[in-house]
Amino acid sequence: MKRRDFLRCGAVAVLGGITCARGAMAAKRGALNIVCFFSDDMGRLDTPVYGSKDVRTPAMEKLAGGGMTFENAFVASPACAPSRAALLTALMPARNGAQANHTYPRKGVKFLTGVLKDMGYEIACFGKVAHGANKPVYKFDYYRPKKMGISEDVAEYFDKRNMRDRGTPKKPCVLLMGDRRPHVPWIKEPAYDPEKVTLPPYFVDTPETRLHQARYYTDITNMDADMGRCLEIARKQFGENFIFVFTSDHGGQWPFGKWNLYDAGVRVPMLIVWPGRVKAGARTGAMVSWIDLLPTLIEAAGGKAPEGIDGKSFLDVLSGKTSRHREAIFTTHSGDGVMNVYPIRSVRTEKYKYIMNLRPDCQHSNHSDILRKDGAGAYWNSWDAAAKKDPKAAAIVNRYFVRPAEELYDLEADPLEQRNLAHDPGRRKDRRELKAMLAKWMKDQGDTKKVFRKPYPAGGPRPRDVLGRTRKK
Repeated sequence: MKRRDFLRCGAVAVLGGITCARGAMAAKRGALNIVCFFSDDMGRLDTPVYGSKDVRTPAMEKLAGGGMTFENAFVASPACAPSRAALLTALMPARNGAQANHTYPRKGVKFLTGVLKDMGYEIACFGKVAHGANKPVYKFDYYRPKKMGISEDVAEYFDKRNMRDRGTPKKPCVLLMGDRRPHVPWIKEPAYDPEKVTLPPYFVDTPETRLHQARYYTDITNMDADMGRCLEIARKQFGENFIFVFTSDHGGQWPFGKWNLYDAGVRVPMLIVWPGRVKAGARTGAMVSWIDLLPTLIEAAGGKAPEGIDGKSFLDVLSGKTSRHREAIFTTHSGDGVMNVYPIRSVRTEKYKYIMNLRPDCQHSNHSDILRKDGAGAYWNSWDAAAKKDPKAAAIVNRYFVRPAEELYDLEADPLEQRNLAHDPGRRKDRRELKAMLAKWMKDQGDTKKVFRKPYPAGGPRPRDVLGRTRKK
């Protein structure tokens, strides 16, 4: 063997030994195991934990009873790819590069899973956690792509892991699980009576809407059951030495939900159980963002998150030392291909939400109103029919498609964001201050307000008609 080859092999052996040593030391000192379960497109209000009387989610209720419920958890962006990229990098979309949906962080951006890997953790990923293939940047040691029935794969993973590590100290584990439910298409046969579901006031109440809502709720209940099984597996494997997080990547695929910066799109459920460390049944009003989650878990595990990220640990909230974290939440949306070309920015405080629609001269739209697929947006045909006869339905549909440049909502008096106060003389000072706050934040972020596709003019045909003609050609 040549000397340089010998040295190279020696270096590899040393590095391998260091990695193994890290894992062994972490296991020896009983490092905290980290378990996260992410739902896909689930609104915060769609569980009894946050007040729903329609949906059955016993696993979420069990989590809430055993840990902390976050009343004010928010995502960075209400579309799958930018939301998950922000989670994994602890950087907001303009800084990590994943702004529009189905885009990815720019080359060189670090994923915080790498920090956990360097701390000696084995990282196992199941289902939809990160957008894109199992790229090396995520540092996953184990990956299974199946997006439903995840508990079966998790159980199999631990069976194999326990056999593999028999007689040797196990490395601590980071378990990341992403169930695609209740992402569309929703299950065909509902477990709920469509006549008995409660619709928000900004929906057009039609039989088709009710049926789709019942199907959406059924997917939530089925996802909840599998999440409960994953929780029991974690307890079996780790005893009391784990932290369990449940949350969702943004709101449901409904009008004014996903692809929107209203609370229905960006405010999400978040429940955290940490036996012996987080008070059972606690609730907090602290405002936290998805970019804060991994820095918190890294600190909980005894590590330190990198400098220069946008996220910051809320460990003191979990421990009960404080009930505050952020004074303002910023959210962004930059579009989703040709289906949604409507960039939006917002800032939210405890009292107010200020929304800046960057292209108010154009129409908002998304996959639901354009494609109108069964189990997704097929109810839109009934909305159009109702709008022709009912002024209230027509107003809802018009508000969906055409929006003003600025929106301001008093969240204490109007939590569903139905009364725009942007031009209320009595709120002029508040609007001006929030607008300046958002403008400064966008400048600091390097947000160029880029429009990623050609938008649809407000005075022109509906995007569905435009795309329909394009496809026929």
